[in-house]
Amino acid sequence: MKIAIVTDSTSYLTEKQYEQHSIYKLPLSVVVDNTAYVEEVDIGNEEFFKKINSMEALPTSSQPTTGQIITLFDELAKDYDAIISIHLSSGISGTYDNVVSVATMMGNIAIYPFDSELSCAAQGYYALEAARLAENGCTVEEIFQVFSNMRKTMKAYFLVDDLNHLVRGGRLSNGSALIGSLLKIKPILFFENKQIVVFEKIRTTKKALKRIEQLLTEDLSVGYPIVATIIQCNAEEQAAIWGKQLKENYPTVRFETSYFGPVIGTHLGEGALGMTWVEDQTKIETVLIKKQSR
Repeated sequence: MKIAIVTDSTSYLTEKQYEQHSIYKLPLSVVVDNTAYVEEVDIGNEEFFKKINSMEALPTSSQPTTGQIITLFDELAKDYDAIISIHLSSGISGTYDNVVSVATMMGNIAIYPFDSELSCAAQGYYALEAARLAENGCTVEEIFQVFSNMRKTMKAYFLVDDLNHLVRGGRLSNGSALIGSLLKIKPILFFENKQIVVFEKIRTTKKALKRIEQLLTEDLSVGYPIVATIIQCNAEEQAAIWGKQLKENYPTVRFETSYFGPVIGTHLGEGALGMTWVEDQTKIETVLIKKQSR
């Protein structure tokens, strides 16, 4: 069976990753001053934040239309037998549910939607691993079993400069924002039950980043190899400084970098910083290959 791997643009994979692994993209859009821009096609991060910094009202985001999804899937049906479609959490976007609906309509190809239950680089881990497994001839069932295993070790924590972006976009409770503005705390956020919630309330950014490092240390102590990604929203300098420290302190971890693009940046705001990690599947396979070759 030939399997196509699809993810939406909020995975924020690089163009090289899309091309090398034959991953297909369903783009989301941001709406700025009543004009819709397809993220990373019509507008990039730099231009996006220049626009919104001069605006009083926050932009909004929109999911791919049913027509866009059907068009892509129909095109893939010409060359593939099945599609695994990986999307940002259904708790913050209707993209996954829309794909599920389309899957029930189409009879020319088997479609297997997957709710990552989070977003950005963490979502991208699933897409990259699915593409690698599909290239190696794995079945849909085998790929979803790997997804199940990955979910057990998948972690994602982030902090924002201004909680009001999340509140006004309906992605975080008003109560949490009120506490943040009154007490000047820097809460660590994460996904729980597909929603963005407060993990812990920390007083400063420095202490919040140290707490995320502590959580990484706890997972490393279990003994499995880890790949981690530092994610930033127009905060490249701060991310670079943190990344350098992390690489020095955790030499066994494979660190990568990514970003929060326009759609997710709409809700997090500039200055957001985070890290996600998961069991490093490539290292596990290297060990298995070595054992099998003995």
